[in-house]
Amino acid sequence: MVAVLGLLIVAVVNAAPQPSESKAATDFASATQGLRHAAGFFNVYRDEAKGRVLLGVKEFGQPFLMMSSLPWALGSNDVGLDRGQSSESHLVEFRRVGSRVLLVEDNTKFRAVSNNADEALSVRQAFAESVLWAGDIVGERKGANGEVLVDVSSLLISDRHGIAQRLNETKQGKYEIDDKRSAVSLADAKSFPDNTELEAMLTFRGPGEGAFVKDVAMDPQSVTVRQHLSFVRLPAPGYAPRAYHPASGGLSVGWYDFAQPLASSIDRRVQPRFRLDKVDEVGHVKKPIVFYLDRGTPEPVRSALLEGANWWKTAFEKAGFKDAYRVELLLEGADAMDVRYSLITWAHRYTRGWSYGQPIVDPRSGEIIRGNVTLGSQRVRQDILIAESLLAPYDKANATELKNQAEQMALARLRQLAAHEVGHALGFAHNFAASRLGNGSVMDYPHPLLALGADGKISLDHAYGIGLGAWDDFIIAHAYCQFAPGAEESSLAKLRADIAKAGFHYISDQDARSPGDAEPDGLLWDSGPDTLKMFDALMAARRTALANFSIGVLPPDRQAGEVEARLVPVYLLHRYQTEAVARLLGGASYAYSQAVDRQAGSMPVPAQTQRDALARLVATLGADDLALPANVLDLVTPPGADYARNREYFATKTGPTFDPLGAVEAAAAQTTLFLFTPERLNRLAWQHARDAKQPGIGDVLDAVFRGTWQQTARDGSAPAALAVQTAANWVVLDALLHALDDGKLHAQVDADVRASLQQWQAWLAKQGGSDAVAASRASAAETIRKYLADPKSVKLRPLPTIPPGAPI
Repeated sequence: MVAVLGLLIVAVVNAAPQPSESKAATDFASATQGLRHAAGFFNVYRDEAKGRVLLGVKEFGQPFLMMSSLPWALGSNDVGLDRGQSSESHLVEFRRVGSRVLLVEDNTKFRAVSNNADEALSVRQAFAESVLWAGDIVGERKGANGEVLVDVSSLLISDRHGIAQRLNETKQGKYEIDDKRSAVSLADAKSFPDNTELEAMLTFRGPGEGAFVKDVAMDPQSVTVRQHLSFVRLPAPGYAPRAYHPASGGLSVGWYDFAQPLASSIDRRVQPRFRLDKVDEVGHVKKPIVFYLDRGTPEPVRSALLEGANWWKTAFEKAGFKDAYRVELLLEGADAMDVRYSLITWAHRYTRGWSYGQPIVDPRSGEIIRGNVTLGSQRVRQDILIAESLLAPYDKANATELKNQAEQMALARLRQLAAHEVGHALGFAHNFAASRLGNGSVMDYPHPLLALGADGKISLDHAYGIGLGAWDDFIIAHAYCQFAPGAEESSLAKLRADIAKAGFHYISDQDARSPGDAEPDGLLWDSGPDTLKMFDALMAARRTALANFSIGVLPPDRQAGEVEARLVPVYLLHRYQTEAVARLLGGASYAYSQAVDRQAGSMPVPAQTQRDALARLVATLGADDLALPANVLDLVTPPGADYARNREYFATKTGPTFDPLGAVEAAAAQTTLFLFTPERLNRLAWQHARDAKQPGIGDVLDAVFRGTWQQTARDGSAPAALAVQTAANWVVLDALLHALDDGKLHAQVDADVRASLQQWQAWLAKQGGSDAVAASRASAAETIRKYLADPKSVKLRPLPTIPPGAPI
């Protein structure tokens, strides 16, 4: 079928006039004379004199996989072009058109999996394919097994990785390849029996005005990186795809199959996984899964990553495999971009950022060809910073002991991180509900567990779990276990039933990352099984850390202005547990399932739990929680000469000095970000309409108003308590006006919010007085009056900037 379609296309293209610049091919021997030759999947010929790479193509119309990667990269977390980064795989083929060769990407999104060739062809014809590149034939070997020689240099120096597009998307300006300053890398042109590896240096010229490019490039108008292309033979037959189930904990690879029966969905999905073929009853496999760690990883990080990534061994053993998985250091001299190696890259960036795990799959079947993991090297430094900020070791008699405790916490986090990202590369998704059962899964995001000892001091001895959890054993079994013929479906159903009986819930990214999400278990960086109890414990740890905050949080060789950067994670220590508490308010529980599972619907969080959550959220907007203690206020100092604040600091409106109200506003904004998100307000209104016991819009806004604008805190209760409370009050009002202004509230919810604001306005207008608090209340009343009368008459203030927390 492929060959027939290829002949049809060739016939049509050949009928068209050929470009005049096409050159007649010379004989093969003359074209390759003096060239260095590497035999393999595609024969590679290196022309050092002309600086070009020639490819020997023996068969046309035969699909293979192509992917790009970055062996030398940009180094900006914000742009996201990291060393070791890989693209997805693309199903491509070479087609000959006269004296030219086209590289064509097949459309794998739409297909008809059918024995009817005409039906399959009709779907291929219905959806566009893509010609990615065209090049001239420069030589040809005559005969039945003739080999065509193609100059692929222009392909290698084209932007197959989407580098210019990424720079443009991140507002760094329009960049274009400068082919005069780009060149193929002849030394990196290699070929092996099942893969061919090619590389080039690409130089992009651009405006050089983007801040992120300026941060990292020596000349931001000339950005030079390296792009690697891998051509990979299609996997041999024999791989059996496993159907995706939404409760499996796996990722999915899908396509639209128009050959499905009329009553069936055309949306077909399979779970990506490596091929594991057992060769004996013990469970040895023909080809084990091996991940290789970047040799550029230093100690003690190297040992921690090897240990953590190897945790998956036990899960494969429990699933019936022997020596089927391991992680080891990359072979000396090996090309890290060679597609034969599943890789864990230790990636350096200018600032800290996320790490990634990626399964690179055959898009036809979901079979994982290669696992690719990128670990950002700056993250571990942030973990140490957090630990040192909590322990303040450097002015203590036992400084060495405390410093070691901080480092050990960071290394424990690295072990968990290595296992987590390799888990993605093995085909698994996040499970943000697993922490409800403690160390339930490495596929959750763990917040460090902080304990207050009998001496009242913070301990980090057990900040992170060790090893896999029961959920991790389940997802390996569900993806990789092999069953007797005809028993797979029932066996997998039993695995899902058993893990549910064990108390595990599964909630992933689509229900966990938005401020308006509803599922109480879908929590990033939360701290355990009981949200409210853990919130109270974390607030106690926060108070202790602030009370003990000192110059000892800073290593002796750091400039004193960095104290403020160390304050940020301590003052905002409760940020993720505040989000967890907010999920209870207007929250609803549900599960991923299929119709056959007979599990459907959602259940609101009980009314009393919602009201308890509301009380805690309101407390975070009060001066008692927001006011910084005197020992902190008297310690923070401006940055030293030649140093400056960056994104890791609080915003300041007080010039060089620390801005306490800026910190207060950031913390208040952290709460209102989740409290007033329109999706939550809409749910609250509906839940209350269906059950009057549930808190409604009026209940929530009344509680917030009592805890903020109606507070009568005096300066004696905390340093500058009145000023602190007033700053938080304005953030509350501004955030609520923004929620109205977004236009995302249902009409009746909008009306409820406006009714509450009218009550606020009436109370504030009656207060009178001439002190600062009275003046602020009068100004707020006027702002509300004007906004409700004509929203366009009030210019809303931007909400406060919150320093980044994640990733930790």
